[in-house]
Amino acid sequence: MDALEAVAIGAAGVAAGAINAVVGSGTLITFPTLLAFGYPPVLANVSNNIGLVPGVLSAAYGYRRELKGQRKRLLRFGTASLIGGLTGALLLLKLPARAFTAVVPVLILAACVLVVLQPRLSAWSKRRQATARRSDGGVPMWLGVLGTGVYGGYFGAAQGVLLMGMFGSFLQDELQRLNAAKNVLASIVNGVAAIVFIAVADVDWVAAAVIAVGSTLGGLVGARYGRRLPPAALRAVIVVVGVTASVILLVRG
Repeated sequence: MDALEAVAIGAAGVAAGAINAVVGSGTLITFPTLLAFGYPPVLANVSNNIGLVPGVLSAAYGYRRELKGQRKRLLRFGTASLIGGLTGALLLLKLPARAFTAVVPVLILAACVLVVLQPRLSAWSKRRQATARRSDGGVPMWLGVLGTGVYGGYFGAAQGVLLMGMFGSFLQDELQRLNAAKNVLASIVNGVAAIVFIAVADVDWVAAAVIAVGSTLGGLVGARYGRRLPPAALRAVIVVVGVTASVILLVRG
């Protein structure tokens, strides 16, 4: 890895860490960056996942005040995230690499659509807060977190958007507290997937380390200043990068 590549990947890591803290679509920044420098898709995904773990942990730490009083909720949904993340990681390693290359452009484009729709989802979530009746969301919410965990362990772009959409549908709480819980669950999914990848997968440790440093800084910055970012500009960057990644994968395929 030369200096230019290291700077570009590190900068993408900073951006991804900040975005994950606020929205949850940071993979749409770092994954395409790795593809642009010629990393094979599965290797890029594995290395990216490992590199982003410190970032989601730092984002969760940055929201620690909003986590007070949520222990029961996190224990309940944390089990779903743990099982889901493990399942998704194993699927990534067991399925043929060509399956990942084929499905990821679709997943990326779907994630981009979710990012575009995020303001509508947020508005809908606020309206649902007045009618949500259960503090834990019941079985549907647990299964939804489980499914999101499977997706997150396999690829993970916009898993935070999915979680926030479900939280707004089933849970009655302040959105910033729900966002804090989202960061913890995402860190569980990414963390368990990273453990699996470290144990049995090929990893580009230089790329993972550069992303880790950047995402840690970005996670702390995003947790502190992320609410001040222009949402429309942030979404526009994510969508442009995501669509570019889809095109790169389709051309390679």
